[in-house]
Amino acid sequence: MNPYRLSAIAAAALTLAACNNAEPQQDASASAPAAAQEHVVKIGSANPLTGPFAHWGRDADNGVQLAAEEANAEKLTLDGKPVRFEVISEDDQADPKVATQVAQRFVDAGVAAVIGHLTSGAAIPASRLYNDAGITMIAGSVTSPKFTEQGYNNTFRIIANDLQQGQALAKYAVTELKSKRIAVIDDRTTYGQGLADDFAKATEAAGGTIVKREYTTNSATDFMAILTSIKGEKPELIFYGGMDAQAGPLVKQMRKLGITAVFMGADGVNTAEFAKLAGKDGEGAYASSAGASKELMPGYTAFNTKYKARFNGEIQAYAPYTYDATRVVIDAMKRANSADPKKYLAEVGKTSLQGVTGPIAFESNGDIKNGTVTLYRLEGGKWAGVAKPASDASAAQ
Repeated sequence: MNPYRLSAIAAAALTLAACNNAEPQQDASASAPAAAQEHVVKIGSANPLTGPFAHWGRDADNGVQLAAEEANAEKLTLDGKPVRFEVISEDDQADPKVATQVAQRFVDAGVAAVIGHLTSGAAIPASRLYNDAGITMIAGSVTSPKFTEQGYNNTFRIIANDLQQGQALAKYAVTELKSKRIAVIDDRTTYGQGLADDFAKATEAAGGTIVKREYTTNSATDFMAILTSIKGEKPELIFYGGMDAQAGPLVKQMRKLGITAVFMGADGVNTAEFAKLAGKDGEGAYASSAGASKELMPGYTAFNTKYKARFNGEIQAYAPYTYDATRVVIDAMKRANSADPKKYLAEVGKTSLQGVTGPIAFESNGDIKNGTVTLYRLEGGKWAGVAKPASDASAAQ
């Protein structure tokens, strides 16, 4: 036999063997679209990630991220398919116009839920787009009563509202601090003005007198003119409806003018950033928290440990609430066995969950049931609780 013919036959045999050996690999890759079958569930997280409120926004976004990561570690399945939760974080800059642009991007991206927005001024206009699109929205920090007064069935919050805060603060100012002559300043935002209005009404109902009402903006740094006009009224307490970025300089300028009145704010002031900005001039200030204090949050200690390990930083304010809000959404999806808002939305309203922040259940309008308000005093640069949490019923008395 021709040796060259033998070589050709051998080569053909080797080629055939190689082809046969390759076939199982092709079959394995063709039969392993497990990853391709994984359903990605998008969750929108909307917060100010730049600007003066960025420290709050990043904190809130971290809460969403942590909850989603923990859910992914559970290897959940919905409707028989493995799911992976993907958080899409957007910067709304705490601006109503930007917030609606963010909302439209979320709608276009097909998110299954939105956690946010951080501020009432951003959340309320954005909520209209989510309602039109049928997307569930759960807020962890929005406190304006208007948020849940719009009649939307897809809008929820897991924190007390400004009416409850304003009533609790006013009652404490008049009955506990014995402040009768009170001046009120707000930053003209939905949050700040609404809160100041509620505080002023509750103050008069409690027997106090509003001796002066002034206004500023959420970007102002000079408050000397309005403080000078207030000084002549000899107030015993000055209440500010707004955020820490303005509250810090405001209280410093109060003291510079020799105004000795007690300074009081709400949850927008109850931050480590305010203590830093106000320095020694902030000592003795009062503020509220639209929820239980960290000492009384049932899951705070364990959550704080996880948060520090994951983000190498301190909780600012709302991470526990946005964490719980994300868990509420995922829990509703699990009970409905679907990430489709049309299928799981009804389950959100039926929520009965023990969260980091406390028990979570909702009123028919989307407000949390039995919302609590806690009051604090700044002592030695730290906020310390001065009153036990009040339920919405007791705060309204």
